[in-house]
Amino acid sequence: MSADGVPVADVETRLYTVPTEQPEADGTLTWDSHTVLVVKVSGGGHTGLGYGYTQAGAGPVVTGKLADIVTGRNALDVGGAWAAMWRAVRNYGQSGLAAMAIAAVDIALWDLKARLLDVPLTVALDAVHDGTPIYGSGGFCNYTDAQLTAQLSGWAGAGIPRVKIKTGRDPDRDEHRLRVAREAIGADVELFCDANGAFGRAAARHWAEIYADHDVRWFEEPVSSDDLAGLAMVREHARGGVEIAAGEYGWALPGFLRMLDAGAVDCLQADVTRCGGITGFRRVGALCDARSMDLSAHCAPQISAHACTALWHLRHLEYFHDHNRIEHLLFDGCLEPQGGRLVPDRSRPGHGLVLKEAEAERWRAA
Repeated sequence: MSADGVPVADVETRLYTVPTEQPEADGTLTWDSHTVLVVKVSGGGHTGLGYGYTQAGAGPVVTGKLADIVTGRNALDVGGAWAAMWRAVRNYGQSGLAAMAIAAVDIALWDLKARLLDVPLTVALDAVHDGTPIYGSGGFCNYTDAQLTAQLSGWAGAGIPRVKIKTGRDPDRDEHRLRVAREAIGADVELFCDANGAFGRAAARHWAEIYADHDVRWFEEPVSSDDLAGLAMVREHARGGVEIAAGEYGWALPGFLRMLDAGAVDCLQADVTRCGGITGFRRVGALCDARSMDLSAHCAPQISAHACTALWHLRHLEYFHDHNRIEHLLFDGCLEPQGGRLVPDRSRPGHGLVLKEAEAERWRAA
């Protein structure tokens, strides 16, 4: 490899729409499929793979804007490429589809860099952990009691020490669902709840009290993530070890900073496929380091597991049912839980994921 590195030769995108096993619901939305943007970045005889959960409009942002910026750049200069992409989308709005498009390209560039250096991604990232603790996440509001029990008990039986259910769509049933969940997992597994912003401030305070009575340890998005004062208020009044969490919809660093400055959360969240990829995720981690606050990763477990190993104040990763299922459908090389953690394979360069080209065609959207 020359001192000037290896130029990026090509950027390719694909979009896949993968149906869920059944229609699903949380406190504020219903859905029956997920769209996955896959980006391949090639150079020096190697290809890096990136991906993210987004909408079809993110694909043209890559092909129409970001590909020209990245092509020809030194593949080892991921930070420089990230900064150039971020500047280039100023007039798009540095959030939403643009941020998710940058994230997918950035993840692909990190994978390519690690493959060019012939090292695991965790080594390229200077990891400080060998694995990432996880929590099982699903428990959708429209699940039957039997479905809820089967899913949660399966995670607990597999040694995952914490699980999360969705709440807030039908509050009249939520206490019953909490009892079903606790019976399914036993007394030693931690129980989390995620309202996805379904409650107003007063209702969120009320439910925080109820959750404390059920030994719930984590109350995610009790109110909208945009209501920083509301999050701070619920956090101030929560008791019994109930922690308030939010941040999964953060795009850029200033938004995360405002959330932290408002005292809105006990534990910050960030999504590596939304906040500008691994490069952006690491920057959010630095904000947490400055406050000795933990960061919890939101979803996309097969790439988040690698990115999280580079976080100093790491809490855990959301092992989301839908994303875990989709990643196993689309990629070879997926990690499996080991004692409640995902542990990257250090015997393979990059993140080790390979797109299942033929199998994925059935879900190809573009």
